[in-house]
Amino acid sequence: MPMEAHAIVALIKEAFPDAEVTIEELAADNDHYAALVVSKAFQGKSRVQQHQMVYAALKGRMGGELHALSLQTAVPDGA
Repeated sequence: MPMEAHAIVALIKEAFPDAEVTIEELAADNDHYAALVVSKAFQGKSRVQQHQMVYAALKGRMGGELHALSLQTAVPDGA
């Protein structure tokens, strides 16, 4: 069963309560998304580590309920 955008946001916000999460549906199929996640938790982490943190927050749903997620991560300005 595909995953809706609000469920992705909820999982990410559960792991990173301060996160600003922007989700864009890419294919109108609840299966292909682009996400921008901005959180202080990413400070000092490499881009790969940041992405791994977000994938971990999705609790194994990547490749199953969530087929494709184009991910961008960032630290908030001034953090």
